[in-house]
Amino acid sequence: MSRRAVVIGAGLAGLLAAAALSTAVDEVVVLDRDDLPEGPEHRKGLPQGRHAHLLMAGGLTAIEELVPGVSVRERLLDAGAHEISLSSGMVALTAEGWLHRWRREGPSMITCSRALLDWVVRDAVTGSTRAEVRRAAVTGLLGDAGRVRGVRLDGETELAADLVVDAGGRGSRVTTWLAGLGVTGIRERTVDSGLVNATRVYRVPDGAARFPLTIVHANPYVSRPGRSGMVLPIEGDRWMVSLAGTRGGEPPADPEGFLRYTLDLPDPIVGRLISGAEPLTGIHISRSTSNVRRYLEKAPRWPEGLVVLGDALATFNPAYGQGMSVAAMGARVLAAEVRRDGVTAAGLARRVQRGVGRSVDAAWSMAVSQDVLYPGVRGGRPGAGDRLVTAYTRRMMKAATGSYAAASAVWDVTSMRTGPERLFSPGALLAALAGSPLPPPAGAPLTPGEQKVLAALDRT
Repeated sequence: MSRRAVVIGAGLAGLLAAAALSTAVDEVVVLDRDDLPEGPEHRKGLPQGRHAHLLMAGGLTAIEELVPGVSVRERLLDAGAHEISLSSGMVALTAEGWLHRWRREGPSMITCSRALLDWVVRDAVTGSTRAEVRRAAVTGLLGDAGRVRGVRLDGETELAADLVVDAGGRGSRVTTWLAGLGVTGIRERTVDSGLVNATRVYRVPDGAARFPLTIVHANPYVSRPGRSGMVLPIEGDRWMVSLAGTRGGEPPADPEGFLRYTLDLPDPIVGRLISGAEPLTGIHISRSTSNVRRYLEKAPRWPEGLVVLGDALATFNPAYGQGMSVAAMGARVLAAEVRRDGVTAAGLARRVQRGVGRSVDAAWSMAVSQDVLYPGVRGGRPGAGDRLVTAYTRRMMKAATGSYAAASAVWDVTSMRTGPERLFSPGALLAALAGSPLPPPAGAPLTPGEQKVLAALDRT
């Protein structure tokens, strides 16, 4: 008997879900309402698409497992993406000071435009699996409270399926669709710091091609709006410069204000770099940045035949760089379950949803525990437990400015190679208690060559 899976959404989460299902069914149909570009171009329906994206080591590992025999990493690097070491390839000012840079290697991350990443993954999945992408708008689910049996398309066309995966992103209507089948009682939570992203792309100046990724993090501990800035190397000899500000500290959309904002950050290094760089685009603004969590795994009832992944399940403040990796890890959970039991096994959808929920929890806690500290946040306030975790996290970050052991623990968690429990391992605890053995850097830890590049670009 032929088996079909339908995936709603041809973004990263949807394509990785298709890869996860491709060996378990005879047909995988991926549906998206947009016309997808044939190359690395921006697409509609992706509010954050023009802003900075970081593919962490944990997410890349999951992607490589989901698309075996095709090295997505190598394809990205061949297309111009950058692989950045967290230990040596990044200059970062945190709320606790500048991070030391180490000659020893740590985990890495991939930096490129979201358009390039999506195109490479889409090409890899459609070229190596039986997944087929079709343009169609899904308007509802077929079935009842006990089992989802397919989807309803615009124009009342129906498409039957043994398994439906909703990876339709922030705009998913899954809770409305479920209510129409009689599945209710789903809890949702939104934590909104009012973050606004502003991004502009520049040409990398002559001599600056090897300048490290540079970031000035927001400080959530000073009872003021958070403000941050990043210079991110991407393909095509370009810098993507992304600014972010929480409610009351939003970055502006005009060029003069954009530069002034970078110079007014806790350190002006981002502004000094771009003051001598040529802008290639205008300034793109996005406000789709709130943390939203649908607790589908806790629903009193859950129908067979339906799984929800990616932003349709949980969205995160993009400042933390977790969304793509969480989507990949969720697809990996789906792959493991269908590989073991097949797509029609009793209880499969519930097991997948609970497993994916666990993979979301750590990222959600990391994002929300920071966002609730900003003035004007909507949807949450820090409790006693949050304050205890914050106190320990600050101590760990203070140690990480000059302790390799503390920094390694932080890298493992932020790169999503491990969960937050890594911060409480014996070695990490000792490092946090001992503090930094090195004095904090007085300024950005640049090499003499990098200092010359910065001085040559500085027009301020």
